[in-house]
Amino acid sequence: MNAPARPLGSGALIRLVAVREVSTRLRDKTFLVGSAVMLLLIVGLLAFQVVVNSGSDDSRIGVTGDAGRLGPALEAQGGALGLDVTVVELGDDTAARTAVEDEEVDAAVLEGTGTDPELVLREPDSTLEALVSGAVGAVALNGVLAEAGVDPGDLPQVTVTALDEDSAAAEQRTAVAIVGVVLLYSLIILFGQFVAQGVVEEKSSRVVELLLATMRPWHLLAGKILGLGALGLAQIALIAVIGVTGALAFDVVDVPGDLIGTVGWVLFWFVLGYALFASLFAVAASLVSRQEDLGSVLTPASLVLIVGFFIAIQAASSPSGTLAVVTSFVPGFSPMVMPVRQAAGDVALWEVGVAVLLMLVAVALVVRLGGRVYSGALLRTSGKTKLKDALRAERA
Repeated sequence: MNAPARPLGSGALIRLVAVREVSTRLRDKTFLVGSAVMLLLIVGLLAFQVVVNSGSDDSRIGVTGDAGRLGPALEAQGGALGLDVTVVELGDDTAARTAVEDEEVDAAVLEGTGTDPELVLREPDSTLEALVSGAVGAVALNGVLAEAGVDPGDLPQVTVTALDEDSAAAEQRTAVAIVGVVLLYSLIILFGQFVAQGVVEEKSSRVVELLLATMRPWHLLAGKILGLGALGLAQIALIAVIGVTGALAFDVVDVPGDLIGTVGWVLFWFVLGYALFASLFAVAASLVSRQEDLGSVLTPASLVLIVGFFIAIQAASSPSGTLAVVTSFVPGFSPMVMPVRQAAGDVALWEVGVAVLLMLVAVALVVRLGGRVYSGALLRTSGKTKLKDALRAERA
């Protein structure tokens, strides 16, 4: 005689629900297409950045006759202006003008008349004009000094001291953080709605009654949040890996350590933000029985996310401002604002610790109180359920 099957433990039940949620979404064509589009956007953004950088930092300048002696000076002046200058020697003035018209070179310096060279451009360009003028002036000055027997190396040299040497790296970190927050906001909204839609679908189809015959409401809530959360984390992590790999491969960033650290913090805040908002969305969804009513109960939590997103964008330009500092500690806002503050400015470790602690407390309170509302409202399939009625039903 076969022994009766042992009931599954809480962990096994939660895993079953989580696996069910993941498999359902992986079969959803809309989800798969949306994920592919998001990845293509990241790759496209990287490609665009590469094209912009390669187009703006490289200049080809043709030279003819005696103007060829300007070659080293042009390259040196280009380096001072942050341009990669390539000097191309051309046969004569006619060939040089033709090369400019055919866009083989960006500009040409002709031998000219007397001691004055001539600069030929397709269209006015103040950067190239300044570059060539600086090179001509440097060559002329060296000639005068040589005639006077003065070594140019003996002249006073300017020592440059940057008071904010980390500004360029901070700009890169901030840009990465903003892109990360956009993804974080989008995925929290997306997967939070997945949780909410699943709750309403199960209520309207009465599937929830069958599920609750073998498990408790909190098993179902935890499984949904963990399953879709793992899928969301995997998606944002995949996007992060592709983005970081592409940025390093195409030399889009100068400080790889800062890039990886910023991405790591965005992933960390995604976990906390998702845990809070997915719980809120699930609890809110349990109060209604139709998809048409879902928008009204999700609006308050969605507004918090939207406000936090816009504050985060503003914090990029003013990370030490009162609004950014205060909201970075407020649960619901902190997953958006704090990673931008960390990237754009100096945030003390204790500030991050306090923000994380407050978020954990908020998540615990939402899960505890929200779990009671969820349990009381889940089996009410007629119209909207009020919070007080859901709590009263849970106690009963």
